[in-house]
This record gives sequence, C-alpha cells and structure tokens, in this order.
Amino acid sequence: MPTFITIGYGDRNGYDRTDPAVRDAAHAHDDQLRAAGVRMGLAGTPVQVRNHDAAGTDTREGAFLTSALPLAGFAVIEADSLEAAVAMAARTPCAVAHGVVEVWPLLDGPEDAAGAA
Repeated sequence: MPTFITIGYGDRNGYDRTDPAVRDAAHAHDDQLRAAGVRMGLAGTPVQVRNHDAAGTDTREGAFLTSALPLAGFAVIEADSLEAAVAMAARTPCAVAHGVVEVWPLLDGPEDAAGAA
C-alpha cells in the first residue's frame, strides 16, 4: 500500500477562530487515524544537517524552509491512492482550522521519482 507523509501548518489564531465543534470533530478524526495505525505528532525544533562532499557535519538549529504559517505537525499514513490520502488529511485540525496540510507521496527510490515526474 502506498505511503504518504503529511505536513500540517497552522497557527493559534486560525485554530481559535474555528468553531469548537469542528475542532473537536477534527481531533476525533486524528484519534481514529492513530487507532488505525497512522503515526503522527507535533513538530519540534528542527536541526539542519549538512555534510558537503562528506567533509564534515555542520548542524544549525532552525528550519531551512519558511512558510506563511508555522509548521504544526507530521503524519505517516498508508492509503490506496493520493486521493484517499487527501481525504484523510482534509479532516485533520490543520486542514479545518484555517491552516493547510501538504500530502507527499513517499517514493521508494530514484526509479520511482523518475516515474512520478
């Protein structure tokens, strides 16, 4: 079964202005996903890792990418298709509380990436 990585973005303002019943339903949906085996969690502070030309590891605290909304969390899900993964992500707190969720297909290797382009 295909695997997908989801990345949720959202902020407290969007969360707070969402109807509490909608938020509660989204959290219940997350609970159902966890019960079905989805691995998810909140985003901690990232560390950038570089080892250019294998000459030595350099680390820097903080995100490399920036976005309009803060990064909130991640999930690893299995679904029959991208459409099914999107349907799962569409009911999560970040998606319903004025945030956004990216759904990334997890490819096995370069040969898969060439076919996905």
